[in-house]
Amino acid sequence: MKLLTKDTDYAIRALVVLAKDSNKYLSARIIAKEQKIPYQFLRTIMQKLIKNRLVESKEGASGGFKIKKDPKKIKITDIIHIFQGNITLTECLFRKKICQNRKTCPLRREIKRIEWGLEDEFNKLTINKLLKKTS
Repeated sequence: MKLLTKDTDYAIRALVVLAKDSNKYLSARIIAKEQKIPYQFLRTIMQKLIKNRLVESKEGASGGFKIKKDPKKIKITDIIHIFQGNITLTECLFRKKICQNRKTCPLRREIKRIEWGLEDEFNKLTINKLLKKTS
């Protein structure tokens, strides 16, 4: 089980880099090299961040990507929701069918409680807080 996918991890790392130099545009190559993220993979991630209004882009020699939203307001849950959807530890599926015991399962109730706790903790964590930890 993975709590965070590579997409989410790479997006968070790219946003931290952009937050560090929030007043200038950085090329995807610079971000990819600094964070050791495959370049083409990063470009796809950046497009999703643009679509969700966290990043803006500019073409040309002095272009690249720039963080658009205040890093203090970008919660890690925002990134998780963009790339993964809701935080889930189990799908409650068996052979691609929803489990019949889903409503009464005591384990599922505990897993949901843990998921809500994770959501709360990730809500407290912002790109700005991560940036401060790298400095």
